[in-house]
Amino acid sequence: MLITIDKRGSINLPARLRKELGLKNGSYLDLAVAEGGTIMLHPVSIYRNLRLNDKGLAKLQEARESGTGTLPNWFVEDMKNAKTGTEPKIS
Repeated sequence: MLITIDKRGSINLPARLRKELGLKNGSYLDLAVAEGGTIMLHPVSIYRNLRLNDKGLAKLQEARESGTGTLPNWFVEDMKNAKTGTEPKIS
């Protein structure tokens, strides 16, 4: 497949290929250059980096279980990947 690079350095992936790969506006691709100069693009998922301490995670869990409100979908998805921070506290 032949594609071109525009004056900003952007490439355009044909709609058929984007649809086949499930790529949408805002999708992320990891670019790698192999030996010999072969360029490889791999779709990747990016998750926001949320940092909550144990107390914050407990409060969030309590709020979720109370059923008194709803969280935005992006936040629910990010929480699936949340971990407790391990950095030392600064006094």
